[in-house]
Amino acid sequence: MPARINLSDHARPFLTYLDEWYGSLRDVSLADVVAGEPERVAVLSIDVINGFCKSGPLASERVGRIARPVADLFGRAYALGVRHFALTQDAHDPQTPEFEAYPPHCVAGSAESQTVEELTSLPFFNEIAVFPKNSISSMIGTGLGDWIAARPQIDRFIVVGDCTDLCTYQGAMHLRLEANALGIQRRVIVPANAVDTFDTPVSVARELHIKAHDGDLHHVLFLHHMALNGIEVVRALV
Repeated sequence: MPARINLSDHARPFLTYLDEWYGSLRDVSLADVVAGEPERVAVLSIDVINGFCKSGPLASERVGRIARPVADLFGRAYALGVRHFALTQDAHDPQTPEFEAYPPHCVAGSAESQTVEELTSLPFFNEIAVFPKNSISSMIGTGLGDWIAARPQIDRFIVVGDCTDLCTYQGAMHLRLEANALGIQRRVIVPANAVDTFDTPVSVARELHIKAHDGDLHHVLFLHHMALNGIEVVRALV
């Protein structure tokens, strides 16, 4: 059995540092990222759908609050000439093994699996590529990899969505690690104001006999881990 660690004492200096790091994040100009080369920029939204933002067993008001900033970012990028937009969205097979870890959610064809209205109401929504997914990975079995490969000129990826420590983390990390492995010059940018994760307080977890999940800690910790791996974490793209 591994030795127990007194995390409350051991981790306190790191948690103080983590809070300072998150507070030090700076805004970056979206126009500077595009830099007059919109054909080289893609915006990827992960799981900004009803089942996480509006209703269903995994929906939360906290995650729902990113829908508007995500849609606003899409609109501002489009105004700058960006035309490469992609959505990856849970659309689960009713028998997916993932339901052994999470309650059934976002079944393909259900209202939960549909894109939030904030995005569908964009006047250019029909120009956006949509990739259903059956796991927390945006790359495995989705076609997104082929979509990216068909656009080799893209060297800047803006990644938004939820959850910071699950699907968004997996998507951003894949883009970064693929570039590292293949020697591709690529920026992967995550704006903290357009990603978030859910919160399951310890009291609720103990009452329901499920795993606790501190939303604030997981959000900041996984943003920090992305930054450790070369992903550009910013406060917002303004």
